[in-house]
Amino acid sequence: MPGKLGIVAGSGELPRVLIQACRRTGRPYFVIALAGNADPAQIGDAPQAWYRLGRAGTIIQHLRRVGVSDIVLVGGVPRPTLAQWLPDWRTLRFILGQRVWRLGDGGLLNAMTETLEREYGFRVVGPENVAPELLAQNGPVGSLTPDAAAQRDIALGLAEALALGRRDLGQGVVVRAGRVIDREDQSGTDALLARCVAVAAGTRAGALVKMAKPAQDRRVDLPAVGVRTVEGAARAGLAGIAVEAGGALIVDREAVAAAADRAGLFVVGIPKERAAQRSPAAA
Repeated sequence: MPGKLGIVAGSGELPRVLIQACRRTGRPYFVIALAGNADPAQIGDAPQAWYRLGRAGTIIQHLRRVGVSDIVLVGGVPRPTLAQWLPDWRTLRFILGQRVWRLGDGGLLNAMTETLEREYGFRVVGPENVAPELLAQNGPVGSLTPDAAAQRDIALGLAEALALGRRDLGQGVVVRAGRVIDREDQSGTDALLARCVAVAAGTRAGALVKMAKPAQDRRVDLPAVGVRTVEGAARAGLAGIAVEAGGALIVDREAVAAAADRAGLFVVGIPKERAAQRSPAAA
């Protein structure tokens, strides 16, 4: 039987999905909801405590007190400024020791997972360890597949997303008619798609392409696609969404497939090797 799971929850639907998976399998769990980020509606009546991000010491003590051995970090958390951390002494020690202001998001998460395991004895697991059905597979999610023009855009998008990830700047790009329209930054995928609405043409074309960063710890912050992503891609006039098979999460696959079919979009998992074949040209 796996150990008791601590779900450290930011925004989005993933916390709810993992809570449901724990209940379905009978795995004991406890939720640490990050104030200002987690959605109470997604946490529901799960056993929980709410803390702001800078209270790392209190959070660790609470997790130990309730018997947590494994931790999963899920949901969106905008990167705070030093003033916004309002750190307790454990958080401050981490910030100063890791020089977090010099790290990209991937480097920061890698440092956090290493600290949780090495200093505090927790085991950090990925969301797919709790709910294996989340992991994107090769091939289409809905009934639609990319045409030849979309496949060319996806090929360019894979290479560009890989190059972006190597610089620890983001995980996604939007490509249309052989041209990169925009790249993801710290504001996230929803903001990326919102920026692309202004350049949407009359017909659907192009794709959102998301890949894991090459150097990131794949137990945390894998690219995720949900119904909201499909809706954002539709508003941006895109033909579809492509994600790295085995390197991205599909949040509620059936709902995503239904939303994609309603919107007339494809959602497809693409092998990482497709990007590796083009990466020299992208660089």
